[in-house]
Amino acid sequence: MIRKIIFITLILFNILHIKAQDFLFEKSYDTLVNMLENPKTYNFKDAVFSVENAYYNGNLNFEDINYQIEGLKDFVKKIKANRVLKYNDTDKNKISTYAAVFSVMNDSIPLHINNKKLTYYPFVYDFNDPFGNKDWDNMFVSKLLTTKSGNCHSLPYLYKILVEEMGETAHLALAPNHIYIKQNSKRDGWYNTELTSGIFPIDAWLMASGYIHINAIKNSVYMKALNNKESIALCLVDLAQSYNRKFPESNYEFVLKCCNKALEYFPKLVNAMLLKSEIKRKQIELFLKDNNASFPNDIFKYKETALLFKDMEQLITQIHEIGYRKMPEQMYLDWLVSLKKEKEKYSNNKINTLNTK
Repeated sequence: MIRKIIFITLILFNILHIKAQDFLFEKSYDTLVNMLENPKTYNFKDAVFSVENAYYNGNLNFEDINYQIEGLKDFVKKIKANRVLKYNDTDKNKISTYAAVFSVMNDSIPLHINNKKLTYYPFVYDFNDPFGNKDWDNMFVSKLLTTKSGNCHSLPYLYKILVEEMGETAHLALAPNHIYIKQNSKRDGWYNTELTSGIFPIDAWLMASGYIHINAIKNSVYMKALNNKESIALCLVDLAQSYNRKFPESNYEFVLKCCNKALEYFPKLVNAMLLKSEIKRKQIELFLKDNNASFPNDIFKYKETALLFKDMEQLITQIHEIGYRKMPEQMYLDWLVSLKKEKEKYSNNKINTLNTK
């Protein structure tokens, strides 16, 4: 009898624990959707950390995160106040903010504190599990703040957070497997900022990957400066992927809800389309497994799986038509390294000469 009570108690505890985790994901979803529906509530920092907090079961240390971001923000202000750029257009204050945040992210900076000479070391790219295949939290800004090493997801996210904390605007942009920053100045127009290597690459570098199809550019899939709503839609995909990693045996309804809402505000968000097609495939496999049927032989044996396959087929066709081409992970890493190896070839010299007087 005692064993039975303990067993039932454990089951109830697990159910309540899962429900609590579900609540956090739903809470993050509501936060993101509210930002999409009510632009005045937009806050990219809050959006990003609501996703990470859901994944961490509500245990994210917001006090510590805000303390670190405030520290970086103060450092940005000091850099901005103590140097003058070779830039004199009317948007100089904005460009000075961009440059100061870039320095905090990418430069080693000598410091003098209490008559001691110290060195501030920048954030670096982490080549160990950069896609979060082993540990999903490698994608998180909170991990980046703790370890000072990140990837093409967390680094541009932190840049955008810091710029917006300084009262300016930063635009995320997408490439295959990749996120970077697009900024605009009155003197130079649009230019790219690459946080993984601390360089301002020209568009030719992005095209050099060989995986940006002309249709992807025409359809604004890649190389487009995302607006606030599109950035929040990207966070919805982050939330869906986090949930999928947390609950790999779920019925996928929450993941699809996130993807569908993201596509409502960003119809060409290929990340959402890819995840949605992957989930459709998993739903087919799950249904066939539950019915002791085989995949893929018995797909058309059931109405449910036949319809799911039709949906998946339509998605894959659309993904291909808008210009998406899958880029192998190793080729992506080689492409990132090529920017440093061929820096002179791919650097935007106009931006590189934006030095202090």
